[in-house]
Amino acid sequence: MAKKVVAALKTGTGKAFTKCIKMTKSDKTGAYQFKEEIVHNDHIKDFFGKK
Repeated sequence: MAKKVVAALKTGTGKAFTKCIKMTKSDKTGAYQFKEEIVHNDHIKDFFGKK
């Protein structure tokens, strides 16, 4: 299943997107949380800039 997604992202307009993973620390428990999102290359700094 994952191979199909990766192959689709490498061809055509999929090259303009990047999978971003951001790690944040939870205020309540102190544990780390990961937020994953597929973002257009122009909006990568916006993704990592917002809290």
